[in-house]
Amino acid sequence: MTNRQANVVSGLQLWQWRIKANQAAIAHNIPIAEVDWLLQEIAGLDRLALRLESFKDWSEVPMGLSLDQLDQLWQRRLGDRLPVQYIAGVTPWRNFRLTVSSAVLIPRPETECLIDLAVAAVANSKSALQLEQGHWVDLGTGSGAIALGLADAFPEATIHAVDCSLAALAIAQQNAQNTGLVDRMRFYQGRWWEPLTLLKGQFSGMVSNPPYIPSDIVPTLQPEVVNHEPHLALDGGVDGLDAIRHLIEVAPSYLQSGGIWLIEMMAGQAEAVKTLLLQQGSYSNIQIHSDLAGIERFALAEIASSLTSDTPSTA
Repeated sequence: MTNRQANVVSGLQLWQWRIKANQAAIAHNIPIAEVDWLLQEIAGLDRLALRLESFKDWSEVPMGLSLDQLDQLWQRRLGDRLPVQYIAGVTPWRNFRLTVSSAVLIPRPETECLIDLAVAAVANSKSALQLEQGHWVDLGTGSGAIALGLADAFPEATIHAVDCSLAALAIAQQNAQNTGLVDRMRFYQGRWWEPLTLLKGQFSGMVSNPPYIPSDIVPTLQPEVVNHEPHLALDGGVDGLDAIRHLIEVAPSYLQSGGIWLIEMMAGQAEAVKTLLLQQGSYSNIQIHSDLAGIERFALAEIASSLTSDTPSTA
């Protein structure tokens, strides 16, 4: 949607549409900033032109959609609560501009912290050089955001991206191509670690934003999420911890000694996740980290250096 083609409108027409769209956004309790963000993506307008409304006097504004098509999609934003990122087909994340569709979750700003935590964990490790040059995996990659963040942060590493959805993997591969990082990435369809059995014991780190929302909470989420984003990436079972339990149990077989285990989780799950990591017995240096809003959002641990995958003991 974002490639500007032969659809041309006058600046005045677009200005008039923007006024109506802003009014509708206010009436439907949608942030009016979404209107300008959409015009930046669809019409290539910059923030200054939007703030000064200088585009109003332009004779032509090339767009990736006709004005009618844009308005039809905006009506879906208002009526169906279709996320604006799906309308534009892209979303910013870290220093990337990622393609998204309803096949993948829209990457959230708070998830960016996973990359910073991984970088810090490696820097603080006794095996930093070995870890940053090794194999890393993003389990449940979706749009590929985390995998791309890892590839960008660890330029000498090989990044493996796994998802059970072929449609999601197609988006992730497209994003890898678009960002020029595809040569250091590998993509697999499958459930969590299953496609990676040949690499058991060889991974420097695992990073994942798994489904972690309890099943009975999913239907109560805001309509933008529950009606449009893939439930497979949201529903974490009765207590929201099904996928996290699996990742805790299986990861020690795949991560090398000193390897990094790092996930995003839901507010209120920190103590349960910490307990599960302790009970499993293969992890050390277990940490809980908060996001920028102060919510305990991330769990990080290492595979205890004195252990092998066959001899777990207490962390």
